[in-house]
Amino acid sequence: MAPTIAVPEMLKRNGLTLQDFDIYEIQEAFAAQVLCTLRAWESEDYCRNRLGLDAPLGRIDPDKLNLRGSSLATGHPFAATGARVIATAAKQLAERGGGRALVSICTAGGMGVVAIVER
Repeated sequence: MAPTIAVPEMLKRNGLTLQDFDIYEIQEAFAAQVLCTLRAWESEDYCRNRLGLDAPLGRIDPDKLNLRGSSLATGHPFAATGARVIATAAKQLAERGGGRALVSICTAGGMGVVAIVER
């Protein structure tokens, strides 16, 4: 659930909202973790009591989420997630002629890395 904490901090630091992205690459070991993350961002209770926010972060359009499949669907080796996800996001933005991607990658043990990729 690390992205539920890291993403709001990144958004605040950059003056963005969850809806300010053209694509989202949220990679976790299991699809259930991605679904929990999405549900948490939509939850007023979670966002207020766990994240200290005044309102939910909101909903991600599923048509913009993991457009090329998840890490497991792609079949990349363990520890190659970062390279694969960043490259996939950059290629999708290039194909679209630009835009902004939100990238979230699990790193095991409840940790995670988030980034904004722009073109």
